[in-house]
Amino acid sequence: MRLDDYDDSIRVEDQRGSGGGGFGGGGGGLPLGILAMVGSRFGIVGVVIVLIGFALFGGLGNILGGGGQSALQAPTEQQGGSNLAESCSVNAFSKESCNALSSLNKTWRPLLTQAGIQPVAPKLVFYSQAGQSGCGAAQSAMGPFYCPTDQGIYIDTDFYTEMDKKMGAGGDFARDYVMAHEYGHHIQNLTGLSEQVQQAQRRNPSAANQLSVRLELQADCYAGVWAANNRDRIEPGDLQEGLTAAHQIGDDTLMKAAGRRPVEAAFTHGSSAQRMQWLKKGLDTGDVKACDTFADIAS
Repeated sequence: MRLDDYDDSIRVEDQRGSGGGGFGGGGGGLPLGILAMVGSRFGIVGVVIVLIGFALFGGLGNILGGGGQSALQAPTEQQGGSNLAESCSVNAFSKESCNALSSLNKTWRPLLTQAGIQPVAPKLVFYSQAGQSGCGAAQSAMGPFYCPTDQGIYIDTDFYTEMDKKMGAGGDFARDYVMAHEYGHHIQNLTGLSEQVQQAQRRNPSAANQLSVRLELQADCYAGVWAANNRDRIEPGDLQEGLTAAHQIGDDTLMKAAGRRPVEAAFTHGSSAQRMQWLKKGLDTGDVKACDTFADIAS
């Protein structure tokens, strides 16, 4: 996808160059803080999905970095200037992420304004192996995520190498889709939908996973809406890269890759078919209103 270079309006926080030994406990184990956070939101089945993902990626910190790490340094946030350029130029994936963030901001700003919602841009947080977010500890094995508390999109860019080599989901559009999906969660946070879903999950814990799936599928659709609004920048092969990525991160595909039988009741992000369907719906329509994954739930 041919995106313009990022501009100085994006916000970037860089936690790289420091380790996360205080979070992982030894050789890259999954931090208890993350499990507690997931458990409180999605219950034990959510924890199971996290553990499956961790098993699939095999302790990303050990594979890609290993060894002792220094204590996590205080993060620095950059907006404009040489520090921003430095963070966005650490590697090709960093620049891609910054470019995608800039494009997402520009695309969603008028869409939010038209809907009467104050457009507030999220920050992009780079970390390596382990880091700290407003939602607790971050670790590479978790993959990219959005934290509503500090409105941050958290990414260890080594995840993109894992996407390509372990999941067969390479390509720049596949990586842009990941960024656009997390930005979709930011949109849900701004609209208040995320909080509404969390309240519904607390009222009805048995429906927590089903509601989580709907939230994730909507974020996939929002990613498609962003791409549709930048259709002139899409190159041959891009759409297939995105659909392949959506397929490879479906709950059923991840469970099979981890040697487990897919159990729909344990899904928190949706099946491969569902994720592809909603990404394609956003791509085909370019319409936010087409992304109502909660439409069939009685009010």
